[in-house]
Order: sequence, then structure tokens, then C-alpha cells
Amino acid sequence: MTGHSANVKALAEANLNCFDKPALRALPAERYQYGDWETHRVNIDYHVDFDHHWYSVPYQLTQQEVEVRATAATVEIFHRGVRVASHARSHVADRATTVAEHRPKAHQRHLEWTPSRLVDWAKTMGPATADLFERIIAAKRHPEQGYRSCLGILRLGKQYSSQRLEAAARRAIALNACSYQSVKSILQRNLDSQSIEPAAQPKPPLDHPNIRGAEYFNTDEPPTLQ
Repeated sequence: MTGHSANVKALAEANLNCFDKPALRALPAERYQYGDWETHRVNIDYHVDFDHHWYSVPYQLTQQEVEVRATAATVEIFHRGVRVASHARSHVADRATTVAEHRPKAHQRHLEWTPSRLVDWAKTMGPATADLFERIIAAKRHPEQGYRSCLGILRLGKQYSSQRLEAAARRAIALNACSYQSVKSILQRNLDSQSIEPAAQPKPPLDHPNIRGAEYFNTDEPPTLQ
């Protein structure tokens, strides 16, 4: 039995060296991580929205369709199977993670959006639209983060007319609802045609003999027990 066991062991070792070891591959340098895949379109400001956070890609991919793979720690972005960006994942909503190298050195004409240019364009719609744009851009950490809302609002002007857009902008400002979605909702519900009601004034306190004021209860006398 001892000799037979030795022969079996030697044969197994020989097979390992001849057949198995040559086919073995090194283990991956990093542990496998599960990832979620989604398809997105790159916005005009060369950022991709994933889980309410914006991640940059090279500006040449503006308006292109990309695939996003997200793990618990990273967000990778692929274009036609090639990884074009990798970011540490952030769970801060409505903010952007931007790599400086992704910004264009010289913006092409359709990417040359600056706050002043957007506001000047908004002035062609009316002063309220320009005021709305300034409020939207000022509320963002980086001005380009407001471009999406501003450009979307300008497209609404083409769909509904500049007069209606101006009225919707006045209403959005009065409601302190300065966003693309708010303006879109106002136009869709035809609220722009309604007059803007002034803020309600607080009602004066009711004066009635049966109502006791605060001074009635302001006494240092101990309560009477009955």
C-alpha cells in the first residue's frame, strides 16, 4: 500500500507539472467587485449623470452614448468598449466630479457656453428669463453645472414661445422655484397665464372678550386648589 500510494502521488505531481501548471494564470491583482451597468448620454457640459451625481468624460464625447459601470467605490465610463474615464464614486447629490484634463483646451462653437453668454441670450426672451438664469447659475458650485437647466429652458422657449417663457420665469422667481423642471411644469399646466398672487399677509390676532391674552396667564400667584 505504501508503494502504491507513492506511485499515485508521483503520477499526480507529474500530471500537475505537465498539464495543469502550464495552463494556470496569475490571480487578478484586485479582488472582483460587483458592478451595475447603465447606458447614458453625455451632456453638453461633458458630464454624465449617475445616481444623482455628475461625472466628467473627455469633452470630445459630448452628446455621445456611453456605458457606466459603478461599483461601491468607483464609477467607470466606457465608450464603444474602451474605458474613457474612472472616478471615485460620490454619493453627494447634485454635485459634479470633474477631471481637469477632460475640459476642452479650446471650446468649439457649440460648447462655448459661459454664464454671461447664457444670460445675454436669455435677455432676448425678457428680463425675467435673464434674472432666472442668473439665479440658477449662482446656485451652482460651478457655473457649468447650471448650463443644463438654462439650455433646457431656452429650448422650452422655442416650444412654447418667448412670451410664455418670460411669464413662466416671472412665476418661477416669485415662487422661488428656479429650475428647469419648475418652468417646464408651469408651462405644461398653463400656469404662466395666471396672475401671480402676492404673498399673503399674516392675519391680525383675533380680538374677542372670551379669548384671554398672554398677560392673563402671566402671574406669580400660586394656583388655587379647589
